[in-house]
Amino acid sequence: MHVEEEQDSKKVLDKANQLVQEKVQRKWQSYVWDTLDKSPEERKFLFKLDFALLTFASLGYFIKYLDQANINNAFVSGMKEQLRLYGNELNYMQTCWTVGYVIGQIPSNLILTRIRPSIWIPSMEVIWTVLTFCLSRCDSANQVYALRFIVGLAESSFYPGMQYVIGSWYRKDELAKRSCIFHISSAIATMVSGYLMAAVYNLDGNAGFSGWQWLFIVDGVISLPIALAGYIFIPDLPDTSRAIYLSAEDKAFAQKRMALEGRKPRAPYTKAKILKILTSWHIYILSALYVFFNNGAAGAVPVFAQFLKSSKNPKYTVAQINEYPTATYAVQIITTLAYAWVSDSILDGNRLPPIVFGGVLNIVCYTSLAVWNIPEGWRWTCYIIAGGGYGLSGLCMAWAHEVCADDNEERAIVVASMNEMAYVVQAWLPLIVWQQIDAPQYHKGFVTVTVLSLLLIITGYTTKALHQRQICQQHEQPHSKVPQAQRAEELTPDDEIAEHIRIHSSM
Repeated sequence: MHVEEEQDSKKVLDKANQLVQEKVQRKWQSYVWDTLDKSPEERKFLFKLDFALLTFASLGYFIKYLDQANINNAFVSGMKEQLRLYGNELNYMQTCWTVGYVIGQIPSNLILTRIRPSIWIPSMEVIWTVLTFCLSRCDSANQVYALRFIVGLAESSFYPGMQYVIGSWYRKDELAKRSCIFHISSAIATMVSGYLMAAVYNLDGNAGFSGWQWLFIVDGVISLPIALAGYIFIPDLPDTSRAIYLSAEDKAFAQKRMALEGRKPRAPYTKAKILKILTSWHIYILSALYVFFNNGAAGAVPVFAQFLKSSKNPKYTVAQINEYPTATYAVQIITTLAYAWVSDSILDGNRLPPIVFGGVLNIVCYTSLAVWNIPEGWRWTCYIIAGGGYGLSGLCMAWAHEVCADDNEERAIVVASMNEMAYVVQAWLPLIVWQQIDAPQYHKGFVTVTVLSLLLIITGYTTKALHQRQICQQHEQPHSKVPQAQRAEELTPDDEIAEHIRIHSSM
C-alpha cells in the first residue's frame, strides 16, 4: 500500500512538473485574464480556486465592511437623534472598534499559521454577525462602545487572515488582481450600505424598530449564511488543504506553483526566525507604507455625507445623503481593478507606479478640499474622484507577499503588522484631525491626508529600492553553503511536495 501511494504521488508530481511552468509565455489573452495563457489543467485548477477562495473572500470582506461601515449610515439616518449623540460619540464608536481590531490582528495571523483558516476565520465571522444583531437593541452610547470593541476584535481575523491565505495560493502575475478584487468588496459594501440604508429606512416604525435599527438587523441576516459558507470554501494552505473541491493533482499544482515563486511553506517558530523578522526592514517599511495608504484618505468619517447633511440650500433627503456618496466608491472600484490589471500585466508585476498615481490624486483632491473656497462643481468632483486613492490596499499586500516570499511565518506577521499599525494610527488620528464638531469643513483632516499621501509616495520609492537591493543580494549569494554530503541527505522541494501529496492522499 505504501509503495502504491508513493507511485501515485510521483505520478501526480510528474504531471505538476510538466504542466506548471516557471515562466509562462505571455499571450494577448493574459492581459484580459491571466489563466488564459496556462495549460487547460492548471486553468481548471485556478477556476476552482477562484470560484471558492476568491468568491468567499470577496463575500466575507463584503459583510465585514458592511458590518463595519453601517455605523456611519445609521448615525446620519436617525441614530444620532434617537440616542442623543451630539458630541464626538461617533468618533469614540469608531475608536472602540479600531482598538479591538488592532489588538486582534497579529495574534490572529499567528494562530492561522497553526490552526486551519477554514475553522478560525468563519468562527470569527459568526461571532461578529451575532453582535451586529445586538447593535440594533442598543439604547445608549456606552452599549454601542462595548459592542463595537468586540465586533472589531472578531473582525480583526478576516482581512489580514484572508490576505495571508490568498498570498499562499497565487503567483506574481495573478496576485495583485486577486488581492484587489478581494479589496473592492469593501467599496461595494460601503455603496450597498448606503443604498440599503435608503431602502430599510422605509421600514422605520415596523415591529417597533427605527430605520437605523433595521439596518443592523438586515446586515446580520445577509452576513450569517456567508459566514457559515467559509467552513467549506476556505481551502486552508497548499500544504495542509483538505478542500473537497481540490484533487490531489490540484494540491500538487498549488505546491509546485508556490515553490516556483519561492514562497516557502510553514516552518517552526525559532529564536533565529523571530530575530530575523524583527531586524529586517520588511516589517518596518512595509508597515509604514500601509499606514500612509490606509490613513491617507477620509475613510474614517463620512465627509461627503456630512457635507450633504449640512447643506441648507439645497436641502438633501436622507436617501440622497446615503446614495450620492456611493459615487466615490464606484470610482474606487474602477481604479482598483485598473491598478491591478496594469500592475500584473503591462507593468509586469511593478507595484510602484499605481501607488504613486493614487498618492498624487489624493494630494490634488485633498489640497483642494483644504482650501474649501472652491467652485461647487470641483468640490463634488474632489469628493468623488478621491476614491481613486482608496484602491491601493491589494497592491501593497501583493508587494508584501513578494518581498517576504522566503519565510511563511514572516509573511503572515508582516501582513498582519501592516494592517494593525495602520489601525493603531487610525485609533487616535481621527480624534485629532477628523473631529465631528469640525464637520463638514475638516481642514485639519484634509491637510493631514495631503501630507500622508506625500509620505506614501516617498515610502513607495524606498520599498522599491530596498526590494531591488534584496533581489540583487539573493542572486549574488552562492547557491548553497551547505556541504555536499549534507545536501544529498536533504529533501528537494519536489521531494517535500511528493511527501505532502502522499500524506494527504492517505488521510
